[in-house]
Amino acid sequence: MARYETVMTLFRQGLSQREIARRCNLNRITVRRFIRAAEFPERSPRYYSSTLDSYCEHLKMRWRQGGHNCVQLYRELRCLGFTGRPRTLRDWINKQQKFNAPPQAAIATPRASPRHVAWLLLKQPDQARSYLNELVQRSPKIAQCANLSREFFRIVRQKDPAAWPAWRTAAAASPFANFANYLQRDENAFLAALQQPWSNGPVEGQVHRLKLIKRSMYGRANFDLLRLRVLRAT
Repeated sequence: MARYETVMTLFRQGLSQREIARRCNLNRITVRRFIRAAEFPERSPRYYSSTLDSYCEHLKMRWRQGGHNCVQLYRELRCLGFTGRPRTLRDWINKQQKFNAPPQAAIATPRASPRHVAWLLLKQPDQARSYLNELVQRSPKIAQCANLSREFFRIVRQKDPAAWPAWRTAAAASPFANFANYLQRDENAFLAALQQPWSNGPVEGQVHRLKLIKRSMYGRANFDLLRLRVLRAT
């Protein structure tokens, strides 16, 4: 939300999207999405439609009545006009705690995936505050990783090389030790990325273009032909 408000403030001041992206250290696509949005674009959970959507009420009713047999439920759905595959119904039944859950399990809150939990720990949305507090209280190691991750993101986004030594020392005694050692092997390049406004994106683009031209030759000819094709393409 703070980054969105910063982008909108700079946009109202008349700055270009390129300049806003440079100042806020954001991708121009993100800046454009913020500007075009009528309000802060909240991240909403994805929902995928299913052929069972029209029969969910009937399935929930039969599940509460004790109808846990996949074959019998499939026959009933076929009589109601269901044209999907038995596998679709079997997947729905598997979500009801493998046929052994009480009736309340059909409407229980689904477990969050590790990827979603990592996103919650980094973003810390208000609606998940109680869940995150309980999580970090139960696992000090998760709390340590979450704090280190948020601090690392802050160092990179705010370009704060002065905070790097303290973070490296703290990460050495955490599950991020290997990651910290990997960065330390090329520490000068990492610190230069924090201190300099330059990007190696154009260089990587030229390397990608060179590889594309090389692959289009299917390994034929020699370096001389490759050189001519590269020069002609420019």
